[in-house]
Amino acid sequence: SNEAFPFRTAREIDLGYARVLCVRITYLGELGYELYVPAEQALHVHDVLVEGGAAFGLRHAGLKALASLRLEKGYRDYGHDIDNTDDPLEAGFGFAIAWDKPGGFIGREALLPRRGTPMHRRLVSLQVLEPEPLLYHAEVVRRDGRDVGYVRAGSYGHTVGGAVGLALVDAGSSVADAEWLAAGSWTAEINGRNVPVRVSAKPLHDPTNERIRA
Repeated sequence: SNEAFPFRTAREIDLGYARVLCVRITYLGELGYELYVPAEQALHVHDVLVEGGAAFGLRHAGLKALASLRLEKGYRDYGHDIDNTDDPLEAGFGFAIAWDKPGGFIGREALLPRRGTPMHRRLVSLQVLEPEPLLYHAEVVRRDGRDVGYVRAGSYGHTVGGAVGLALVDAGSSVADAEWLAAGSWTAEINGRNVPVRVSAKPLHDPTNERIRA
């Protein structure tokens, strides 16, 4: 239950003969747990989970499924969607910055002038409004017919019924806020065709985090 094992808490549990760290967190946008397993016991834990989960319809899923779900939720993948050349504020990590951390942090002085100022570039979630076209990577994103960015990661969002991705967009002299995102007519160039898309600074799926806290 939520009371017994709240979201963003951790505890050690036994799986077969193994003691593992279980964290109630998710990279998929659904209620989930992450298991941290000693390497020498990984195969044993896998077999225990498969055997115990058979009665509940447990199935293996790969990285394509993970990519689909995490992009619907807008979760970033460091080294793919973003890297150390990206501004953490533009990448959507302002909530995670400990500005007053004792001793500071590398890059604090360079980032501090940006604190609380309007952003002109930002990473946004993107959904293709037609069900068939797919997103892969590097598709050009246009607002009102003008190139403003490109897709950094793409997959198919089976929950929302269309291709999804993360795109870096540049508002130029305008502010890349929710109003600017909502006011434009957005498309992505897919196979030489401008396909309508919607963009959002919030996740496309469960923006209020109700499912991961269920």
